[in-house]
Amino acid sequence: MPRHIRPYDNENHAVVDRDDAMVPRTYFNVIRLKQGEQYCSDLNGYESVCVPLDGHCNILVGDTLYSEVGKREDLFQGKPEGVYVPTGSTATITAVHGSLTLCIAGGRSSKVLSSFVVRQEDVDTVQYGSDETKTHRKIHHILGASQVTDRLLVSELFTVGEGGWSGFPPHKHDADCENESAFEEVYYFRFHPSQGFGAQFAYVNDDDFGPVHHIKDGSVMVLDKGYHPVVVAPGYQMYYFTILVGKNTRTLKQNFEEKHAHQLNTIPGIGDMIKKFRES
Repeated sequence: MPRHIRPYDNENHAVVDRDDAMVPRTYFNVIRLKQGEQYCSDLNGYESVCVPLDGHCNILVGDTLYSEVGKREDLFQGKPEGVYVPTGSTATITAVHGSLTLCIAGGRSSKVLSSFVVRQEDVDTVQYGSDETKTHRKIHHILGASQVTDRLLVSELFTVGEGGWSGFPPHKHDADCENESAFEEVYYFRFHPSQGFGAQFAYVNDDDFGPVHHIKDGSVMVLDKGYHPVVVAPGYQMYYFTILVGKNTRTLKQNFEEKHAHQLNTIPGIGDMIKKFRES
């Protein structure tokens, strides 16, 4: 069942390392650099993507330099950018024009692809929900249907407005079958204002009553199975950096909990969100 990693200063060390006991195919790190500082990411056996949350950087992958990656000063304003790093390649990240906060998301892979940069204009955005359904959600697909990766999907999700639900109706993706595909998942949460908070639910069936985790700015949730809706308190916006790593496929098929699935018909635009993930 899920693991809640409470906010802490990871000092640029992996938050979810390679060969994790719960999610062995997934890697996650948060890097914080001052202007001019460098960090070298060497994840042999894992494809990855480097995504500035705020600030700007240069990223060198092999002999290819991607300059001025990251255009936003505020996480809650504007689209992300990122650089895809194939397995077997090293990425050297240099902070430019001030301090930098950057996420590194990785997925186990033996397929060697080519590196590429994702600019703001390449990011596919989907927004769905309504005030009435309390499900306003905006998704920035960093590694989605438009990008070529092996098993790695990475997105930024915003629960916009004044509180509300995300990952609703409850769904899961931990089995390979006709209407579901198996994916590991890691969430990294931020809130605006930063004192905001939410709750992460996780359960495997109707008889399961928990757990429910109190998530705060900087919380990380590690999920390997079960239904996992999340809610943010009124008056706050919630952001989460989402890493999905497929066991056998890159196509995400979500299995919605049967007794709540009828609410798919009440949430405007949710069909577009489901379609975008299945196109990946």
